[in-house]
Amino acid sequence: MEKLNHYQNIIKQILTEYEIISAQVPDPDIDEVLMFDDQRSQYLWFNIGWKNNKRVKAISVYVRIKNDKIYIEEDWTEEGIATELLREGVPKEDIVLAFHDPETRKLTEFAVA
Repeated sequence: MEKLNHYQNIIKQILTEYEIISAQVPDPDIDEVLMFDDQRSQYLWFNIGWKNNKRVKAISVYVRIKNDKIYIEEDWTEEGIATELLREGVPKEDIVLAFHDPETRKLTEFAVA
């Protein structure tokens, strides 16, 4: 339980920092939204709104914790949230690049699942 709480807090901290940086160049038509669900261990940073009469809905980062590992389901950040997690002391064995298929994950230095 301690590990779960620790990982939840790290993820929320990183996503909050991303959102603060992104908010420095705001777009009045697009809302940046952070959603944290500790009960289900799911964390989301996304954009939603309207731009030039078109609907904007884009996930920047979607992370969830499953089986004591951090699954990165979506990540459109420049450096990658995995890099931030490593800086915070999360071991590679506890990070799954879930946006890759299982066969490709075997070729990375991170967990397969």
